[in-house]
Amino acid sequence: MIPEEVENRIAKYFFHNYLPNEVMYEIIDKLLPPCIYTENEDLDIDELVRWGIEIINRELANKRSV
Repeated sequence: MIPEEVENRIAKYFFHNYLPNEVMYEIIDKLLPPCIYTENEDLDIDELVRWGIEIINRELANKRSV
């Protein structure tokens, strides 16, 4: 099994180097407000991840249909 830290570092590398800027900004716009205005222990991490994945999946689907 691949250690979680290794997976996270690979994902972070991909996120920052290959995600188009407009997708990155859309994710930041969606995720930043709850992160700023909610205490860390009250954040729903699973929901934040789902939102980010939904944005990425939508953009990938749009690319396939072009």
